[in-house]
Amino acid sequence: IRRKEINKVKEKLENLLADLDGLKSEEEEAYDNMPESLQESDRGGEMLENIEYLDEAYNAVDEAIETLGNIY
Repeated sequence: IRRKEINKVKEKLENLLADLDGLKSEEEEAYDNMPESLQESDRGGEMLENIEYLDEAYNAVDEAIETLGNIY
C-alpha cells in the first residue's frame, strides 16, 4: 500500500514538473518577445530572475522524482 502511495506522489510531482516546464517556457517566450530596451529594464531583470527560480524549482522536483524512483 505504501508503494502505491509513493507512486501517487511521484505522479503528482511529474504533473507539477510539466507545469513548471510550461511556466518557464511561457516566461522565456514573454522575455524573448520583449523589445531589447525592456529586456534591459528592471522588469526584464525580474523576468530573468523568475526564469532562474522556475529552473531551480524544476530541478528540485526532478530530483525528488528521481529519489522516489529509488524506492522499491
